[in-house]
Amino acid sequence: MSELNSFKALIVRNKENNFTVTVENLTADDLPQRAVTVQVEYSTINYKDGLAIKGQGGITKTWPHIPGIDLAGTVVASETQDFSPGDRVVMTSLKASDSEWGGYSQIARLDAEWLTKLPDNVSNRQAMAVGTAGFSAMMALEALEEQGLKPENEGEVLVTGAAGGVGSIAVALFAATGYRVAASTGRPENKQYLKDLGATSIVTREEMEAPIKGPLGSMRWAGAVDNVGGVILSNLLAGLNSGATCACVGLAASAKFEANVIPFLLRGVKMVGVDSGNYSMAKRYSVWQRLSQQLPMDKLEAITTEASLDDLPILSDNILSGKIKGRVVINVNS
Repeated sequence: MSELNSFKALIVRNKENNFTVTVENLTADDLPQRAVTVQVEYSTINYKDGLAIKGQGGITKTWPHIPGIDLAGTVVASETQDFSPGDRVVMTSLKASDSEWGGYSQIARLDAEWLTKLPDNVSNRQAMAVGTAGFSAMMALEALEEQGLKPENEGEVLVTGAAGGVGSIAVALFAATGYRVAASTGRPENKQYLKDLGATSIVTREEMEAPIKGPLGSMRWAGAVDNVGGVILSNLLAGLNSGATCACVGLAASAKFEANVIPFLLRGVKMVGVDSGNYSMAKRYSVWQRLSQQLPMDKLEAITTEASLDDLPILSDNILSGKIKGRVVINVNS
């Protein structure tokens, strides 16, 4: 395989807490010894990747490092019966970007347990437009449905941080599944963008951050997908309908929030955590199948832009400062 003789990868190096990021040429001898070799076509950028590229947050444990928690490509060699050359595979939100090398490389060697075969009707590019963000959005939908959420329930489903990666796909996914969606954003210029994805109403960040009089607010939300944490999470819990649930996916504003137990005691509201990194590998294919059937691919394409390995240092700055809208796929071969 000539492609193994020389291929490009984004390398982060650390010398006495001095971090450098370069696109370099590697060979097969540089790769870790893993069971499956994948010719990567696309990756994407997540908040965790931004931290890894910048050497922040204690994300990466060993150096030099290739970040990228997501990748999609084709198996070129396999030492396991689970995968064969020619299989199209996807990896999302596992060990890459911390203890293992990830998707910002034209060739990757990976454990078979980290990979999932892609449904035939999902392209490699679409898989990375979905990525960990879209996978988490579908996990949130399934978690809320398990707690009793139905399209006919009274009230809208609130999505906070709605213009980000998880939020954008959640808005499109919930709307396509028949739910009325309230999209919350701190960027008013994204109002039409969110309406085009299917949001029935727009809620400003200022409205969500406004102090609530007393321990309970008016019942407004049939359910919620929270990507931000902090005071917004506290306030939305106080505004959930009786018996409704909030799926907690992210912490863009804060990992902390102050709340009281009154909404839980008097309205029976619930919180569930969405942990895509530890989601059962046996169930991952079914999530991808449902995404392929229910996520409108035309809307996914409309929120997706493409970039290269060389663009990642700037993109990492942008995602850490909340300036990325929608999804960015990384074409590792461009």
